Amino acid sequence: MPLTMSVYISQPLQCSWPPNQRESKRPSPSCIPRSMGEAHQPSVQELAASLGALPPEFVRPEHERPAATAFRGGAAAPDEPVIDMSDPGCGARIADAAREWGLFQIVNHGVPSSVVAELQRVGRAFFDLPREEKARHAAMDPASGKIEGYGTTLRREDDLDGKKKVWNEFLFHVVAPPEKVDHGAWPRSPAGYREANEAYCRHVQRLARELFGHLSLGLGLAEGAMKEAFGGRGGMVFLQKINFYPPCPQPELALGVAPHTDMSTLTLLVPNEVQGLQVFKHGHWYDAKYVPDALIVHIGDQIEIFSNGTYKAVLHRTTVNKEKTRMSWPVFVEPSGDLVVGPHPQLVTEENPARYKAKRYKEYQHCKINKLPM
Repeated sequence: MPLTMSVYISQPLQCSWPPNQRESKRPSPSCIPRSMGEAHQPSVQELAASLGALPPEFVRPEHERPAATAFRGGAAAPDEPVIDMSDPGCGARIADAAREWGLFQIVNHGVPSSVVAELQRVGRAFFDLPREEKARHAAMDPASGKIEGYGTTLRREDDLDGKKKVWNEFLFHVVAPPEKVDHGAWPRSPAGYREANEAYCRHVQRLARELFGHLSLGLGLAEGAMKEAFGGRGGMVFLQKINFYPPCPQPELALGVAPHTDMSTLTLLVPNEVQGLQVFKHGHWYDAKYVPDALIVHIGDQIEIFSNGTYKAVLHRTTVNKEKTRMSWPVFVEPSGDLVVGPHPQLVTEENPARYKAKRYKEYQHCKINKLPM
């Protein structure tokens, strides 16, 4: 099922790139897999079960390695905001976090723990299937716009020689709206997969509306301004990804996901208990702590554009673990491909001119995926 998702801006979004990682082209989004229509290569999961050392194609340059770049200040490390959604003052805290961090965690969000547990159960069960069973869902072809399916042969991430891989495999498919869902791309096994993902998606749709409302009010706009700008209740696309990071023989040399910002409006993510998400702030990479029952919210490129730079798309990456499997369940909330996204007119003044041009989302996505000037 072809998807039309993308946007183009007049200049790269403003973020503080780590030393030696500043480039004229933005990194490709880690959620976009390569086609599996190639000669068989071992999956990351197969490599994890058979190797004692990291293959060279996974070894990051020294300036990207977690052991050399992660903050090691202990108690001095700043904590990303954790916001109680039942607090009447949560809206102001959400807006502040979007300005200062581009990432925050939410608790008391109304998603039952049983719904999250079932989402995690069926996701883990899928990755426990034999490779042959998972490979039946490996039909994505990003060049043609088809990005749904299972991925193990990963798009190479940018670094100095452009040939490094990340220690990750994944499943990716649309979960809403119904007219854009292709259930043929969804796993038939394990039992209950569809029901679990649909139940969780209903809560994500509600939370996205609530977050858009708080973020709009934080900009001094009407509560519905952001939601309407991104297509309204039925116009946004919700894409579910499941990331699977098996134990890595040399995690200090590898990354699960390379540094990037999400090109979506926002991302809502369920992690498992294994820490791995890192956020770039104040010139350092900081660990995002694990908070039981919390959901992690990323501000994406489109909210930064809409806010004319007031809110910041978060630069983040994922590390891996030597002993434990890490998993995460992000849902990317995106405009439709033909929707024009740009700074809200009320946020553009003579003193604060537009920092981004209004462009169709699919143009933006095309440029970012293919590392074209923006």
